[in-house]
Amino acid sequence: MEMRKPLVIGIAGGSGSGKTSVTNRIYDEFKEHSVVVIEQDYYYKDQSHLEFEERLLTNYDHPLAFDTDLLIDHIDRLLNRKPIEKPVYDYARHTRSNEIVVIEPKDVIILEGILVLEDERLRNLMDIKLFVDTDADLRIIRRILRDINERGRSVESVIEQYLTVVRPMHNQFIEPTKRYADIIIPEGGQNEVAIDLMVTKIKTILEYGTKL
Repeated sequence: MEMRKPLVIGIAGGSGSGKTSVTNRIYDEFKEHSVVVIEQDYYYKDQSHLEFEERLLTNYDHPLAFDTDLLIDHIDRLLNRKPIEKPVYDYARHTRSNEIVVIEPKDVIILEGILVLEDERLRNLMDIKLFVDTDADLRIIRRILRDINERGRSVESVIEQYLTVVRPMHNQFIEPTKRYADIIIPEGGQNEVAIDLMVTKIKTILEYGTKL
């Protein structure tokens, strides 16, 4: 009996939109079925060839910050039921670490990140494309809290980065990818109805092989 091709779900949206909450909700529903999450954040380009001061200038909200070729190769491998060595990014050193995470192929692949819908080659690998759409004021509040609590940033530095990089990059690159989404989920993980509908749809696909 031929093994069914894994189901690939892309979850995009701006920083602080609630992508991770949506991802975790879907993961929790299907973790017994065999599901893996691939975070686009792990695929920032290696910058070990640059001086530390140069690395500090990296625009992490620009498509060119990501090693998309490697990400596509890894999704391809998982689709062919082959394991991958997922890279790990070191935010303190602003480059890829020497660690890797071995990921085994699963029935459901969730690809989550701000720009997973930006590259047509990635979109073509997805069976379901989601965009988590949350108001800008909520996104900036969540980003401030995250960067202060998890990354040791100051309020001033987070706000400056938001105004000079995050906001313009969101408007230029992230927001336009909404048009590629099959489903738009307002307010992220708080939208119980949208998530329940999404879970039901995924269950149908896994059970009957029916696509959107």
